[in-house]
Amino acid sequence: MRSDELIEDGRWEIEDGDKRSGSQSSTKGPADWFTGTVRIDPLFEAPEPARVRGASVTFEPGARTAWHTHPLGQTLIVTSGLGWTQREGGPIEEIRPGDVVWFAPGEKHWHGATPKTAMTHIAIQEALNGKPVDWMEKVSDEQYPSEVRRQN
Repeated sequence: MRSDELIEDGRWEIEDGDKRSGSQSSTKGPADWFTGTVRIDPLFEAPEPARVRGASVTFEPGARTAWHTHPLGQTLIVTSGLGWTQREGGPIEEIRPGDVVWFAPGEKHWHGATPKTAMTHIAIQEALNGKPVDWMEKVSDEQYPSEVRRQN
């Protein structure tokens, strides 16, 4: 049976290679790449020759990534909470559930929770020669303010 066919009782068949929610272990975001408490829940990694992979990433209040780039770009889909993102040289932008954010290949950026509110997003990116991300320096406390002033 193919994975796009229903079995008799109306449920979708899960084949080898498909993943059920919770079937892969959560990991803590490494301190070299994140500030604060971050949980990474792998969702999928397509088999070769495909290069796409995705994870649900939860940032506790004040947690954030280091500056980084993706060789083939990245899409974030915010699923809960309130977060911030910033592209190099640009303003900090607020992100909320339902927002979809695209970072172009090689675009230096960071993302995470606000100081007072946790945030979860799904991160989708492709790997180039097996590498989906290039990590850089951490976002400093000066770059991560206690609040962002809204522009009128």
